[in-house]
Amino acid sequence: MSTHRINPSILSADFVNLQAELEAIRTADLVHVDVMDNHFVPNLTMGPPVVERIQAVSPIPLDVHLMIADADRWAPGYAELGAYSVTFHAEAAAEPVALARKIRQIGARAGIALKPGTDPEPYLELLPEFDQVLVMTVEPGFGGQSFMPDMMPKLRRFADAKAKLGLDLWLQVDGGITVDTIGIAAEAGADTFVAGSAVYGGVPEDRIAKLRAAVAAHAH
Repeated sequence: MSTHRINPSILSADFVNLQAELEAIRTADLVHVDVMDNHFVPNLTMGPPVVERIQAVSPIPLDVHLMIADADRWAPGYAELGAYSVTFHAEAAAEPVALARKIRQIGARAGIALKPGTDPEPYLELLPEFDQVLVMTVEPGFGGQSFMPDMMPKLRRFADAKAKLGLDLWLQVDGGITVDTIGIAAEAGADTFVAGSAVYGGVPEDRIAKLRAAVAAHAH
């Protein structure tokens, strides 16, 4: 897998032709699967049965992003479906460390996501418990929003803590990532990039290549 990962979000894909849409992004690193429950966020997407089928047919591993309430109860089930990575929201987990350990025990990478308004400080000392931190660069719930550059200081706090602790930790950004904004996030320390309309708004293979080139020009 690449040092800098491009994870297309199928939130921007054609859900009726999802298998073909997955095949179209086989040059990406992982497929970002947004699970929304209409409780934690005001939108509804898919649940375990659909994710299980995506897992069965996808040519690349699944990066599942759970925007759901009661993550402690539901997140382990997505690891059991075979997802490569399962990310839950800090704001939706009562015991994030215990949950991350359970996800890892099942065999998936454990990620924690933070909404734009969530303070990173309480999580900095917990970073060894996670494989990925997702800094939301939009408010979670809907695709097509504008990138929030004021989230870059938060991203840098995690990047600095990662370096200080010497961790093999992926730093992911999600929201408004395009060829114009991906370099800003890369310079702030991101190495894993979720892109929806920036990939599916044209020929996915070409769009993925352009995003990779933009990252390479700005990455540390």
